[in-house]
Amino acid sequence: MSKSDKTALEHVLDAYRCGLFPMAESRDSDEFYWYDPPQRGQLSITDLHIPKRLKRTTLSAPYRITINQDFAGVIDGCAAQRNDRKETWINQGIRNLFIALHHEGHAHSVECYQGTNLVGGLYGLALGGAFMGESMFSRARDASKIALIGLCAQLWKQSFTLLDTQYINDHLTQFGAYEIPKDDYLTLLHKALTHPCTFTNKSPDT
Repeated sequence: MSKSDKTALEHVLDAYRCGLFPMAESRDSDEFYWYDPPQRGQLSITDLHIPKRLKRTTLSAPYRITINQDFAGVIDGCAAQRNDRKETWINQGIRNLFIALHHEGHAHSVECYQGTNLVGGLYGLALGGAFMGESMFSRARDASKIALIGLCAQLWKQSFTLLDTQYINDHLTQFGAYEIPKDDYLTLLHKALTHPCTFTNKSPDT
């Protein structure tokens, strides 16, 4: 990677350290924009709420969970159009950006496999003790939910203190997602950035 490319990635990391995150208006957009909403979605790493049915499903181990085994496959799964979602905010620029961040050890993915098939997963950015979740996808029942449980297990083992979801939705609310004002988020973020955590490639069940 060239010096200019490394400088560009550092600018991106600085934006995240300031509480910003990128989104495109559509998958086919040529540009993306930086967002700074007044409320931020959060999930508790230590007190994640797992619905009873989902807990039983997770304990039955229907999928093989891996870490950082197919980052490009995960981000492509998140960007793919579906019958219930005709448009996504991950364009080519964001894809290229996060693959570069992944190669530099900043962006990470959690995968769910059924046999050799990638059926769900999520990806995000780790800085200090903060993990900024970006997106998730599922091609099989509960796959993205189980990936999220695997992520939280990984973050808990590595002593991360903050899991940012940017926004909240029905999918995240069932896990206990909540919103806090931007200023409160920045306080928690700046504190988390001082924690020397490492996001490892070991699967969360090892």
